[in-house]
Amino acid sequence: MSLSNQMNTMENKSPKIKRLTWLLAGTLTLGVSFSCDDSFLEVPPEGQAVNTQFFQTQAHALEAVNSIYGNLKEWNNIAFAFLAVSTVTSDDAEKGSDPGDAEFMNLYDQFTVTSTEGQLNGYWTGQYQGINLANRVLDNVPGITMDENLKTRLLAEAKFLRAYHYFNLVRTFGGVPIMSRVPVDPEELNPARNTREEVYAFIEKDLTDAAAVLPTAYGSADIGRATKGAALGMLAKVNLYQAQWADVLSLTEQVMGLGYSLTPDYNQIFRLQGENNSESIFEIQAQTLPGNCDASNSQWAEVQGVRGQFGWGFFVPSESLEAAFEPGDERKEATILYRGETTPEGDVIISTAPSARYNQKAYVPSSVTQVCGYGKDQNIRILRYAEILLMHAEAANELGQTSKAESSLNMVRERASLAPLSFTTKEDFRMKIWQERRVELALENGERFYDLVRQGRAADVLRAHGKNFTAGKNEVLPIPQNQITLSGGTLAQNPGY
Repeated sequence: MSLSNQMNTMENKSPKIKRLTWLLAGTLTLGVSFSCDDSFLEVPPEGQAVNTQFFQTQAHALEAVNSIYGNLKEWNNIAFAFLAVSTVTSDDAEKGSDPGDAEFMNLYDQFTVTSTEGQLNGYWTGQYQGINLANRVLDNVPGITMDENLKTRLLAEAKFLRAYHYFNLVRTFGGVPIMSRVPVDPEELNPARNTREEVYAFIEKDLTDAAAVLPTAYGSADIGRATKGAALGMLAKVNLYQAQWADVLSLTEQVMGLGYSLTPDYNQIFRLQGENNSESIFEIQAQTLPGNCDASNSQWAEVQGVRGQFGWGFFVPSESLEAAFEPGDERKEATILYRGETTPEGDVIISTAPSARYNQKAYVPSSVTQVCGYGKDQNIRILRYAEILLMHAEAANELGQTSKAESSLNMVRERASLAPLSFTTKEDFRMKIWQERRVELALENGERFYDLVRQGRAADVLRAHGKNFTAGKNEVLPIPQNQITLSGGTLAQNPGY
């Protein structure tokens, strides 16, 4: 059984894992307090999961790890909340849809969002839900009598996924509370914020531990699980955000030696037949299970699909992004879907769509059977080999290793049918690499805003784009007020909010 089917089966057919997921709901937010135990009503304390009938067998261990993967495609993690904080904040995308629909997205576009806006709390909750699911595995699976090699691998997968969620949090909010285990004492439910540096160190350890154990590849039944390449690649990215160039170079070169290769046709990467291809390092699996559509909850494609034809029409490409592509760059056609055009798959995009441009990476041809609704089978590409090459180029350039930097960058450009680039100064080539990241990864997994922040260019670029960005404040978003309230004030707000 494939990982996607295992996850969907777990979510809908396994009453034990479904019950476990809901029992975890009490610890999805950090500020849940323990209630008094009323023996007459026999109500267990809030925030404490009942594990007496779970985490007993190898099957339980597999189901619990699958639940972490399943949570990746949950609404808060890949739809409105994710796209609000990572995409509409950038110069690559605008709100889209009809002007009066979901007007709160304009708060993110203009950086006027306050701590009470609901998408912030949704994103925070979605990430900590994944962390709690990972902690359940890491706390309980070691005690199960089962195949020891499988146990070790499953624990490594949980560490990788926990690190992924913390990376999302630290880039969005700065320092956040580190929860390294399931809360045991009431005080553990309301921890103070750790520093940004402490969070990054925690992520690095999880990914280092995972990379030492995870296999380089899986059989067909387990495609989509975290691999050694995924752990090393994510670790390289974590180091990229800290400008640890020697580590980025070493880690990307390790990934480059694992057998990945660029897919010749850029457009095909983002079609269903291009999922989990030779370039894929980690994708969120979104396979539907006919008859169990409640589990098919990935709406990443649907919320971005052409309004009035495929989906809701949000998060549309900006004019700035359209202008960023060089003449002849094949990635432009594969990234921007135009009103009135005919796609390579034969769909005529309606001329009455409210926006002139849509995200073609989220497009699913009408010829694809939509069992549970538009785009529910569309995987979300999180890490590709092209990004490894671009990180390698950036690190090599910073370290003065000219030939390596040029080679990796030009491999990506060659696939896009563009001429090779060279550079005169480190600063000149740095800008070219950053430009290449923009057009290669545009509208794919929310990289642009975070890139601008780490590059120290967010204020200049976003203000030039007409956004109300304040330096020293808007590099991170506000901590959700709901979480501060639930914590009894333990959580401190970010400066300026």
